[in-house]
Amino acid sequence: MTDDYCTSVGAVDFSSFFTLYSRKRDGHEEQPFVTDKKENDLSGYERNLYLYHEESEEGRPRVATLVSSLANYSATVQAPTDPDAPDKAKASPKLGTLAGVYFPCMQNIFGVILFIRFTWIIGTAGIVQGFLLVTMCCTCTMLTAISMSAIATNGVVPAGGPYFMISRNLGPEFGGAIGLLFYIGTTFAASMYIVGGIEILVNYIAPQIALFGDPAKDPEVLYNNLRLYGTALLALMGLLVFIGVKPVSKAAPLVLLCVVLSIISIYVGIGLNWNGSDKLWMCLLGNRLLSEENSGNCTKEEGSALWNLYCKYQEDIVEGVSAISANLTSRVVKCDPYFLSHNTSLVPGIRGLASGVFMENLGAWHLGEGQVVGKTMNPVDIETLDQPPYNQVLSDISTTFTLLVGIYFPSVTGIMAGCNRSGDLADAQRSIPIGTIGAILTTSFVYISAVFLFGATFDNLIMRDKFGQSVGGSLVVANLAWPNEWVILIGSFMATTGAGLQSLISAPRLLYAISKDNLVPMLNPFSVLSASGEPTRALALTLAICQFGVLLGNVDILAPLLSMFFLMLYGFINLACALQTLLRTPNWRPRFKYYHWSLSFIGASLCVAVMFMSSWLYALIAIALASIIYKYIEYRGAEKEWGDGISGLALSAARFSLLRLEEGPPHIKNWRPQILTLCKMNAYLAPKQRKLLALASQLKAGKGLAVASSILQGDIAMCTEEATTAKQNLRKAMDDEKVKGFANVLVSKDVGQGIVHLIQSTGLGGLKPNTVIFGWPNGWRQSIEEDRSWRVFVDAIHTAAANKMALIVPKGIASFPDSNEKIYGHIDVWWVVHDGGLLMLLPFLLRQHRTWRHCKMRLFTVAQLEDNSIQMKKDLKTSLYNLRIDAEIEVVEMMDSDISAYTYERTLVMEQRNQMLKEMQLNKRDPSGVSGVQAVVDQHRHNVKVRFQDEASVQHQTSNDAEGLKEIKIEQATESAAAVTPSGDVSPSTADNSTQQKSSVVIPTVSVEAPPVSPTSSERVDQQRPIPAPKSKKETLQEPDVENVRRMHTAVKLNEVIVQRSHDAKLVVLNLPSPPKQTRLGGGSNYMEFLEVLTEGLDRVLMVKGCGREVVTIYS
Repeated sequence: MTDDYCTSVGAVDFSSFFTLYSRKRDGHEEQPFVTDKKENDLSGYERNLYLYHEESEEGRPRVATLVSSLANYSATVQAPTDPDAPDKAKASPKLGTLAGVYFPCMQNIFGVILFIRFTWIIGTAGIVQGFLLVTMCCTCTMLTAISMSAIATNGVVPAGGPYFMISRNLGPEFGGAIGLLFYIGTTFAASMYIVGGIEILVNYIAPQIALFGDPAKDPEVLYNNLRLYGTALLALMGLLVFIGVKPVSKAAPLVLLCVVLSIISIYVGIGLNWNGSDKLWMCLLGNRLLSEENSGNCTKEEGSALWNLYCKYQEDIVEGVSAISANLTSRVVKCDPYFLSHNTSLVPGIRGLASGVFMENLGAWHLGEGQVVGKTMNPVDIETLDQPPYNQVLSDISTTFTLLVGIYFPSVTGIMAGCNRSGDLADAQRSIPIGTIGAILTTSFVYISAVFLFGATFDNLIMRDKFGQSVGGSLVVANLAWPNEWVILIGSFMATTGAGLQSLISAPRLLYAISKDNLVPMLNPFSVLSASGEPTRALALTLAICQFGVLLGNVDILAPLLSMFFLMLYGFINLACALQTLLRTPNWRPRFKYYHWSLSFIGASLCVAVMFMSSWLYALIAIALASIIYKYIEYRGAEKEWGDGISGLALSAARFSLLRLEEGPPHIKNWRPQILTLCKMNAYLAPKQRKLLALASQLKAGKGLAVASSILQGDIAMCTEEATTAKQNLRKAMDDEKVKGFANVLVSKDVGQGIVHLIQSTGLGGLKPNTVIFGWPNGWRQSIEEDRSWRVFVDAIHTAAANKMALIVPKGIASFPDSNEKIYGHIDVWWVVHDGGLLMLLPFLLRQHRTWRHCKMRLFTVAQLEDNSIQMKKDLKTSLYNLRIDAEIEVVEMMDSDISAYTYERTLVMEQRNQMLKEMQLNKRDPSGVSGVQAVVDQHRHNVKVRFQDEASVQHQTSNDAEGLKEIKIEQATESAAAVTPSGDVSPSTADNSTQQKSSVVIPTVSVEAPPVSPTSSERVDQQRPIPAPKSKKETLQEPDVENVRRMHTAVKLNEVIVQRSHDAKLVVLNLPSPPKQTRLGGGSNYMEFLEVLTEGLDRVLMVKGCGREVVTIYS
């Protein structure tokens, strides 16, 4: 029945298979052709998208799930929740553009500087410089806002605002450094707002609460009051923030309303005082401005307050004053010379827009510290010389345009207030650009209009009177307000305290965001939230830093200091936007389109310029702090991959450099070993010979590329996890050995082909490895399978040579030193053939490492009979001197000698062994050849005995050569049913068994522990023909190949000389001979035997083969 069904289904047209339905008699569709009762239990994805069922099993989310998670993403700081508490509906962010961005930015921008320093800045700088100053600062913040809008609309900005922007666009190092400086700047901003608020309180609102004396007479008294009351206000504000931010947030609109009303009252006051006001009068002595205290009615009459202050009777003579006769008495009085030569006058402080004072206030009026505020800049009017200042209004600091920039700039900061609330915004990508730019335009209009209106309304003298001493210590701008000065006083005090509260709320959250990213380990304790979700620990640190700023007690000191931190933040925001725009990364897709990299670049340059204009010393300190934090985060290893622009810049720079390197090979002077280290993995997928990596690390003085690679045998589809584990272990081993480079693991079905692929394909463009390091295959004699280790080794050498790569083969790697060891002794270099200078360069690089630093280099070269060894040594010294390489030089003369019987016999045994292994390989394919193999073995034993007996009769070495023979047993897995026993018989019991049987053969070989001494001249045999052994006609093995005998002779003689001269060397470096061509039968295994003989008796050997080009030069 099943067959009939399969046949019927197979006969149905496949295109109509899914449309087959059974129909009722009335013609209506009923059920599908294929029915299943469980079909209704399946989800729509399982019914309709089962083709992609494997993707869902791999953990990939469904489209609906992913879109839902992205749409409902919340960037707010989540408070710890009680698992036992009942579930509550989570309130989504509801703040819009006005409440979330525009009003907070306005509140932070309209701070303390506007009310207590702006008139003084305009009076000192003049209208022209004041306009340039305000325009420059506002332009700086506007360009920053444009860059910030582009970054903020290029994805979701979680809590942390500006820090998140910097760190995710410029990397963790820049993000951590600038973020911490911004945190410090925000904290000092709170200090400045607190100090400014207390200054308004003590000077203008309630001067009777002043302690320690009269603040109007002594600035230090004022500063001490600011410190004392500022500390109390800080404690109160810290308590409010600790209790909760909700009351503060609810009070923010009220505070902003007061600020707006204050500004409106100023504009109304300017209009009402169009023709001036007799509300404020200033007393002048000549051109000097006098304080209202001790001025009386501003007359010079004898007995008036001014006369009594500036004139003294003779018994109260002040040294240096002029003596005049009193009109009413005979006593002599002495008065101040300037008082005698000038009259007093009263001038109005508010002159009105119609007065024409605008033209008088165009120029700048910069004074030095201690100079008198006057109507002219004549020295006689502003210099007190040696006279007491009396009640004259003095400048407390030396002013310049750049200093005023530093003091004013904090009044335009606060543009990050909306970005700091990004987690509470309903649509941050829309609200941040509109609200921030709108706030900047509004505040910029107010500031720029205030420059012209204040300059056209106030007299220059009253604006330059910083603390209002000439008008009884009142706030200058408050006297302009309508209907009363208390509107400004209350509004300014609430504005400053409100801005301080906002800073105390923002700063701890910023510190929490930085510490949560684990960039600075010492800040990790501040990544903990309280039960109510507040960063209490971060608040405690913020209050401590803020207290330090309060103790400075002077707004003029705090303002330039925090300007540095804000300017650095703004500069890096502009830099991040410019960098992302120029890199054009695919992920850079801001919704805000009104930006350009040139605007960001101008903004960044302007920020740097304003930094150094404000205070070059503070700028250098801020840059030094940022650099220290940057290097600390880099040193601590902030392994964060955030897709930042610096990584993108590095990628672009690498691409540019690679394209440049591709133009041609590097010059000899730029050649350095770009090392590819081939590591073998153990059963635990860890590097088996870690000292290969240690050797690569000790060669790192070349500052070249380092790549560590390994091969896993298998299928890539089945070995993905193993490859990942192996790569992690290899990466860890590189870190332990301090090898800076790359780890790579290749999965290949054949190890030999995998190595060939690695050598050919590793690297990119001009940044490709030019040197290969791989270990010596110690077990090559025991490997008789088709994939022999020696075959892999020789193929790797051929591949490297074909790719023009240098080779470094350490033999005895287990005895090589670790990177933390120190070696004392000699590094012997045996220069047999020229390899481009790599043989001499490698010891030089090794000696740059602390492990080999205390070793001395000895250079041996081999001379033949036709060479002049004396002249050769002189030329070699000159060459090394020109190459700037220090080494002891020795020329070794190798005399012609006959080929010894040891050499002949060792070559014969080597070839016989290779012949037997070939027969074994044939035996795997032809079971009938087993008896023939055994015959070869038996004949081999006979021939070796006869040959050594003949050698004994000539060279008297019977005992030595007999002991030089030994037997090794090699097991071979056969594919036949028969197995060869050690005796050579075929076991009948195994003839019918499976193909997994093993056969054992005994292969004779020669001990390589101690070659015999070369024969004397009387014992030499004919050089043209080595002593042959008698052969029978049935002998299956040939005589040794002449070329093999010569190679073996070279290996034996060189080994004797090297062991004799370098037996005490800590490292022997010699040329690696080229292997024979692959077409030569038996050449690979013979080559391995030659290398064994060449390095016999040496503990640490570094065999080096050049890359086919010069790598050292005598030229500069």
